[in-house]
Amino acid sequence: MTNIFSSSIPAIEMQKVQKVFKNAAGTFHVLKGLDLQLAQGEFVSIVGKSGSGKSTLLNMITGIDHPTGGNVIVNGVNVHTMNESTRSLWRGNNLGIVFQFFQLLPMLTLQENVMLPMDFVNKYDFDERPKRAMELLTLVGLEKQAHKLPTTVSTGQQQCAAIARALATDPPVIAADEPTGNLDTKSSDVIISLFDHLVRSGKTIVMVTHDPSLTERTSRTVVISDGELINETVAKAFVNLSHHQLLDLTHNLENFNFAPGEAILTQDQSVEYLYLIVTGNVDISLRNPKGKRLIVTSLKPDQFFGEIELTGSGRSIANVTASAETPVSLVGIKREKFLEILASSQITEEAIQNVVRHRLEENRSARQKMNGGKP
Repeated sequence: MTNIFSSSIPAIEMQKVQKVFKNAAGTFHVLKGLDLQLAQGEFVSIVGKSGSGKSTLLNMITGIDHPTGGNVIVNGVNVHTMNESTRSLWRGNNLGIVFQFFQLLPMLTLQENVMLPMDFVNKYDFDERPKRAMELLTLVGLEKQAHKLPTTVSTGQQQCAAIARALATDPPVIAADEPTGNLDTKSSDVIISLFDHLVRSGKTIVMVTHDPSLTERTSRTVVISDGELINETVAKAFVNLSHHQLLDLTHNLENFNFAPGEAILTQDQSVEYLYLIVTGNVDISLRNPKGKRLIVTSLKPDQFFGEIELTGSGRSIANVTASAETPVSLVGIKREKFLEILASSQITEEAIQNVVRHRLEENRSARQKMNGGKP
């Protein structure tokens, strides 16, 4: 999803963020030094098992909870260097928060609930606030319910009203904690479609969710496991592995960087890693005895190469180079760890073998083409 309001300043930046809880049962490390950057205008889902730390991560961004260590920076402001009263006012102007259980005040109408954040931070003229609240309720399809109490409308409508309230002060960032957790499928679709609209208008949305189907509609998915972030490239490449297995791979990655046009592997070279592309494009090519080069295929970010060699002879069947246009950043998984993962996950092994067969066929077709149609 491309955003026309993109900026060089990250919408959200987390630097070595830690959260430690201590009680009579002992010390619990809920967040273990998280590093994370979210760009302006991204629609990001945060997923993880119960107790993984995803809601704590969101509470760090909103300033509701405090880190034990590290920095949380939202639109250039270090959230936790402010005192509580200053942070509350800053939050009211810069963050819209959507809760799973709506948190609407039951004695106020939907319109009055939406006006509350404007009153709190004293934004917009007093006489203008009812009009703006009505505009926001119209945006979420609730103009006819504006003067009703929350208990007299459906749960889906209550959540839409909560989103209107989150938009009351026109904040650049929306943080949503399980916003569809108590909604049926139809109501959930309305909420996500509304989020899509907000992102297109320039908002940044960070959404904690337990629903895998919702992640397909966000521009990015961040996976947290046991208080640590799983490498996003690894998570996309191995969709059938458990979070525990993905975190194990994350711990065993090595980083590689190549200049535009630089050789990564040469034909018949020993291959020791499965390489996953983080940024840039990679060209797979062959050369005939006369030196003519033929590109077999080009690979993009989140794709990988080296699986043929690691499951076969161990020597490269083609030349691999960084594309001429941009540098390439890779992460590598060593042979032993890659084969260990295949042995522990039959469905992953089958998926890799399907890729191997497809790429071997691409290679054979390219060789035939170079040889004038001869095998």
